[in-house]
Amino acid sequence: MAGSIDPGLLRRTAHSPSYFALARAGGGRHDELIDFCIPCNPYFPTPEMFGRLGGMLETVLKYYPSDADTITAELCGTLGLNPQTVAMGNGSTELITWIDHLLVRESLATPIPTFGRWTDQPLETGKRVDMFRLPEAHDFAFDVDAFTGFVRERGSRVAVVCNPNNPDGGYVARREVLRLLDLLVDLDLVVVDESFIDFVDAEPLTSVADEAAIRPNVIVLKSLGKNFGLHGIRFGYLVANPALAGRVRRALPKWNLNSFAEVVVFLLKEHREEYLQSLARLAADRRAMAGQLESLPGLKVFPSQGNFIMIRLPDGRDGVGLRDYLLNEHGVFVRECGNKLGGGSQFLRLVVRPQPDVHRLVTGLAAYLYGTDKARPISHLQLYEPSGHAQPAEQTASADRIPFTNQAPPTQPVRLPPPDQDPRTVCACGCGDPLSHSSATTNALLEAIYSSRTS
Repeated sequence: MAGSIDPGLLRRTAHSPSYFALARAGGGRHDELIDFCIPCNPYFPTPEMFGRLGGMLETVLKYYPSDADTITAELCGTLGLNPQTVAMGNGSTELITWIDHLLVRESLATPIPTFGRWTDQPLETGKRVDMFRLPEAHDFAFDVDAFTGFVRERGSRVAVVCNPNNPDGGYVARREVLRLLDLLVDLDLVVVDESFIDFVDAEPLTSVADEAAIRPNVIVLKSLGKNFGLHGIRFGYLVANPALAGRVRRALPKWNLNSFAEVVVFLLKEHREEYLQSLARLAADRRAMAGQLESLPGLKVFPSQGNFIMIRLPDGRDGVGLRDYLLNEHGVFVRECGNKLGGGSQFLRLVVRPQPDVHRLVTGLAAYLYGTDKARPISHLQLYEPSGHAQPAEQTASADRIPFTNQAPPTQPVRLPPPDQDPRTVCACGCGDPLSHSSATTNALLEAIYSSRTS
């Protein structure tokens, strides 16, 4: 896609352009684009499910869907929820809009950085938004007591917390979320946005949706599109006590869900096991990808329990230029966080993807950050598959098809050697023989730097 995308397309709105807009701008060559921007699940739906959906395309497009109550009842049957405690929306953002209109009276407190609609939506309707800055020095970790004190100090009537948080992927343990709900029981409303909760593997029980159904002032928000990798369908749901859920449900249009959403919801019961397997594979990819990113000198990689990882670029590096370079020179689309409140252009959010795709990303990052753009392709990069099972390259979305090996991810970053020193004689641990045991990513980077200096 080299030279084919107008950078202005990426700066026109607060949100990233759609995949379709990028494909049109690139002359329709969307098959060459690797999307590290839009959070998704690369392993679900399965090819079989996509085949069934494709075979039903004419019927799905031609006929009306069932009403929202019918689709909601099926979803609740699959997930074990009481339909009276659930409202389904045309994407979680539709539910955010109605929560704001119906339940936010004057003020809302939320940590930043976070998902932009939780600040933008109430501001657009004239509410006061009290923004609690998460400390970068502590990896943007959320502190229940500090946030509660902030809410009391500002007199906020509604509180919203995303768990895991977007864009950094920080996760708050379930016991701490429950403590927060106890401390804020007197507020008009507390929302826990669990759009990415299914990707968490830090503890076996993560969601507080069961508590929301019995508490007086709690809503838990879920995003099926993010979990299932189906953003185009636009479906999400909330869980709350019957009075709260019913108030939102009655405000929604009767046919606010489309036929694709209905078909997918009715397929879920048959493919529950494949979905759980996809989450395990993604968690393994997240660990491997974080390790490879940590091997790049000067990058700060923030701990994440989401299906994305946030990084901070080395001092003096700007994310806008890197984003545009990766898109046009490597066909890699990333999320630059300069327009996120509490973020900045030095931060990038990178969606977790299969390792061949990460190889292409790391190659582009190395070329831009360390001047290896003249280097030969890093073709010998070995990729880590934690499960020990080789994944056929043709099953990934990457244009770079290379096999897996069982080499562990790096445990420490490597330092860049001075310009007058052969980088292949430098090791992160100082032993002088990096190629004997350093991570594959580090080896590839050092070889690329050497090649660029000698070419």
